[in-house]
Amino acid sequence: MRPRAYRAAKPTPAENRNRPMLELAPLLVSALILGLLGGGHCLGMCGGLMGALTLAIPPEQRSRRLRLLLAYNLGRILSYALAGLLLGLAGWAVANSPLALFMRVLAGLLLIAMGLYLAGWWSGLTRIEGLGKGLWRHIQPLASRLLPVSSLPRALLLGALWGWLPCGLVYSTLLWSASQGSALDSALLMLAFGLGTWPVLLATGLAAERITALLRRRSVRMAGGVLVILFGIWTLPGPHQHWLMGH
Repeated sequence: MRPRAYRAAKPTPAENRNRPMLELAPLLVSALILGLLGGGHCLGMCGGLMGALTLAIPPEQRSRRLRLLLAYNLGRILSYALAGLLLGLAGWAVANSPLALFMRVLAGLLLIAMGLYLAGWWSGLTRIEGLGKGLWRHIQPLASRLLPVSSLPRALLLGALWGWLPCGLVYSTLLWSASQGSALDSALLMLAFGLGTWPVLLATGLAAERITALLRRRSVRMAGGVLVILFGIWTLPGPHQHWLMGH
């Protein structure tokens, strides 16, 4: 009897469904870490605003401070996810064109620049934040009308408006997420990034001095900057990606 030819087992429908999620999982973890390590930048960019929002809570609402701070940050994170979805649609539209490679290269370069900024080695990236000042000029008066914050829906809406504050770290991550070529993946990555920034800004609002002091330390900022730079290098297309994926 002739031996039967060996045939590789075909992946099951369940495995086919799980494969995109398995590919997305490392990117979600990376986005979460990027938000957490960018905490030093968040303290400088949004720490003062977080303190101002906390002071804007009326005295009779101080017992609900934690819930109001959670609502602020939830609104901000949902804005990040919405921005990721909108820009992700543009990324999806150009996913199979030469522009996709350009977006990937630009995203990698921006992440490297953000790592240099976080480590305190170069601050040129702050100029990118000027791109969003025109939009923020129209949003800021709307946000001012919501003060003082007297309810959870009001805090949620104020946080959603706050999410559009010009920020080089957000812009860099947004472009990187959009370069994945999927609107849904882009929204999920920005959601994960926003969740990563949550502990830092929540600690700032609650006056958690130990956490904020730790994230202000130069060694922590440098370590975070180096990791973001390495992630930016990994994002750049090239033969090094095949080597990294193989290891």
